[in-house]
Amino acid sequence: MAEGIQLKNISGNNLEQCLKCSICTAYCPVSAVEPKYPGPKQSGPDQERYRLKDSKFFDEALKMCLNCKRCEVACPSGVRIADIIQASRITYSTHRPIPRDIMLANTDFVGTMANMVAPIVNATLGLKPVKAVLHGVMGIDKHRTFPAYSSQKFETWYKRMAAKKQDSYSKHVSYFHGCYVNYNFPQLGKDLVKIMNAVGYGVHLLEKEKCCGVALIANGLSGQARRQGKVNIRSIRKAAEQNRIVLTTSSTCTFTMRDEYEHLLDIKTDDVRENITLATRFLYRLIEKGDIKLAFRKDFKMRTAYHSACHMEKMGWIIYSTELLKMIPGLELIMLDSQCCGIAGTYGFKKENYQRSQEIGSGLFKQIRELNPDCVSTDCETCKWQIEMSTGYEVKNPISILADALDVEETIKLNQ
Repeated sequence: MAEGIQLKNISGNNLEQCLKCSICTAYCPVSAVEPKYPGPKQSGPDQERYRLKDSKFFDEALKMCLNCKRCEVACPSGVRIADIIQASRITYSTHRPIPRDIMLANTDFVGTMANMVAPIVNATLGLKPVKAVLHGVMGIDKHRTFPAYSSQKFETWYKRMAAKKQDSYSKHVSYFHGCYVNYNFPQLGKDLVKIMNAVGYGVHLLEKEKCCGVALIANGLSGQARRQGKVNIRSIRKAAEQNRIVLTTSSTCTFTMRDEYEHLLDIKTDDVRENITLATRFLYRLIEKGDIKLAFRKDFKMRTAYHSACHMEKMGWIIYSTELLKMIPGLELIMLDSQCCGIAGTYGFKKENYQRSQEIGSGLFKQIRELNPDCVSTDCETCKWQIEMSTGYEVKNPISILADALDVEETIKLNQ
């Protein structure tokens, strides 16, 4: 191309920059195990040229895409390949969500109902007859293990046990806890509050929070995802007006709000995008600048293997979580080879995807078993579900490991 000449984009996701090198297909975890999937280059830039002319060129096989973004990480030209695929599904797909898709996608509704009778729900979902019904009637694979629900929501614990004392701190952050923390694993939220309070920060919930919407987007409910996204962004703007950074503990929630809202849901986020950040990134930067200090228990010992979640790779933030873990004197950190675990949120729950999901993650599972660590660490909750179910090893968020290793009293002294 002559110097100074730039290609004119005719689409919103710069498909014109595609070199047709097929590196994206080589890195695609679905293409590696599923011959029926056209691959990201063909599904994305190649077919989009035809879809722009006539919607009949849309192929429902695009639903096999994990939206893992590994194609975009690999692309030498920065083409938003996965966004092209997801946007075309939103625009052209004639498939309508079935009851299973609606149930899996509406995490706030299902979580609220399940929390009310959590012991019964947890016991029932593990019964073989129930699994058989879910498999045959709902299309949820009988081999899939559901994450356990908590009897008390994180929001309930926070309001009863933590809210009152947060104003006593001189510095403040807001926390987007997400569905997983609220309904399944409140301990992760408690761990974040513990750490932030120890370093002198009050933690506040957003004025109003909805599910980030990633499951809604994946299951063909983009309209609902957009409505919920607008609620979240309004609350994040209010936090920004109070000079509060919004912390998260989920890589996928973070990525969805920072990038998917604008690219796929047409929600303006440029004014608050940089106000949303993963807690490990926020903490690492504070430590690097010398603004806070951490002290750790002398008796803490752990050998953990870190799994690089796909959306962490896309954001380029793995270094923040891993470098933070390396600061713990009693922790031996092993980096697992970068591989997709295969679950992709609700994708791996569906019986038509289950076998493919497990084949994608098989190399990762084998590696974990061979290493035999005390636990696995990752920043993605659905990766946690997949790895725990498929290997039997406990999986912890880096924040929870940090909280377990922290000498709270000494840390408070260092930061006074």
